[in-house]
Amino acid sequence: MARIAVIGAGMGAMATAARLAVAGHQVAVYERGATYGGAVGRYEREGFAFDTGPGLLHLPAVYRDLFVKTGKRSLEDCVDLVQVDPAVRHVLPHHGIDVALPGASHGGVAAALDTAFGQGAGERWNALLGRARDAWDATRRPLLEEPLRDGARQALREDPYPALRRSGLLRRRPPTLGEVADRELGGALGELLTGVVRTYGIDPATAPGSATVLPYMEQTFGSWYVRGGMRALATAVYERCLERKVAFAFGAEVREVLVRDGRAAGLLLADGSEVAADHMVCAVDPRQLSVGPPLRPADAAPARGPEAPGRITLLLALRGARPAAAVHRTLVHAPAAQVTVVRPDDPATRPDAEHEAVTVSAVYGPGTSEPGELLNLAEKAVQGLRERLLWQEVRTPADVEAATGAPGGAVPPPSLAGAGGRLLRPANTTDVPGLYLAGGWAHPGGGLPHAGMTGALVAGLIVEGADFRGSQ
Repeated sequence: MARIAVIGAGMGAMATAARLAVAGHQVAVYERGATYGGAVGRYEREGFAFDTGPGLLHLPAVYRDLFVKTGKRSLEDCVDLVQVDPAVRHVLPHHGIDVALPGASHGGVAAALDTAFGQGAGERWNALLGRARDAWDATRRPLLEEPLRDGARQALREDPYPALRRSGLLRRRPPTLGEVADRELGGALGELLTGVVRTYGIDPATAPGSATVLPYMEQTFGSWYVRGGMRALATAVYERCLERKVAFAFGAEVREVLVRDGRAAGLLLADGSEVAADHMVCAVDPRQLSVGPPLRPADAAPARGPEAPGRITLLLALRGARPAAAVHRTLVHAPAAQVTVVRPDDPATRPDAEHEAVTVSAVYGPGTSEPGELLNLAEKAVQGLRERLLWQEVRTPADVEAATGAPGGAVPPPSLAGAGGRLLRPANTTDVPGLYLAGGWAHPGGGLPHAGMTGALVAGLIVEGADFRGSQ
């Protein structure tokens, strides 16, 4: 039985801890904050409750597998997981388009797009997602389910998206996602694609065509909500860790990973105390830590990977009942920004049926740096928003940094193939024996499913060693 210290108590950290504990190891988690869950937080005031992180779960199979592998009770036994339908509503006010798309129904999506964008739009959209499926199939294992080794990193530098021939996109270089949207979809339909990708904090102008796997993933595997709020998912994972005898220390800031005789040997806490361990798992941004020698992944790629943007979020308490026809998630597409509006049909989020809790969020930047700008766009999705507003709580990237410790309040996006490997995260192994990377700052990147997958990868590497070939 090895002693394992995990730095951070986010979703990737807890997924790693639970898997290592069930393998028979003694696991302790050290978290600088007062609670678990990382970015999957919750804010409550005057009977209203809001998720302060992700509003939906994609690829629920990642967490189903975690619960199957770590205990007797399944994910659905621990949380009330429901598929959202319609999956998403798109509002393009500058085009006069407002369309709701059904969940996990290619035919239903095509019909809705034909109605909103004109005949043939659905066929073009589904054909593009068919090519995205090819990219998904080509990269799913190395990009999501296997450790990132030198050979895979080299292969993932190439864009697997099969852009249309004779489209003018393959003459000099692989096309960007923006070029794919323009040439293969065109007009407002192309803006729908680029807008979805922007919500992940990825710039379509520089992203590879493989970014099409993100809307493919949403449409194919559906969008899922946990009743009571997404924070309930974090609570379920935390409770599973406790069942497996994982120890948690909150308010325990880690200052340094101690390295002795060329190997990670323990942690130095901010209070000056030392923690001895046989293996360490860093599940926070490595920039937050000092490590004996400079921390580098085993393949010498940059320790932090690509830059990640911050987000601004408005938590809105509204008077008046939530309309029965309201859609859980709406994307408002504007030339300068994309705004996500979340309106859960969940009594746990509001004081009574005559009120509604709404969350508005966007990647922080031009067009979304001021709360008033977000409200202006959110009004396109919520009729009479300003007249109904009782109060609002604003969370800036600085607030996120204060709550989670992420420098600049950054929220890492999922890793993507292509772009010369620029959008890949560091490998889970490092050049310091005994030190591993997990969570959204490591392979395969950010987001609930991807961060959750780091648990399977890191646990496999520690339990099985260098022979570990990936999650099954």
